[in-house]
Amino acid sequence: MMTHMCIDTTVRVAFDLGYKVKLISDATATRDLQLGGQFVPAGQVQSAFLAALGSIFCELTTSREAVR
Repeated sequence: MMTHMCIDTTVRVAFDLGYKVKLISDATATRDLQLGGQFVPAGQVQSAFLAALGSIFCELTTSREAVR
């Protein structure tokens, strides 16, 4: 599952259905993308999607925090 596809969709749908979502950010990943011939590195894709999701749709946490 990639952050910019499955994770994004699942978190947004869960939020729409009224669930309180906690997303373990370091347990997700994505890949490099291209748009109009412009290369977008995976790290930037990951950061952008996590920032968007964490701003409204979920609480972001890390695996270390989740285990505590």
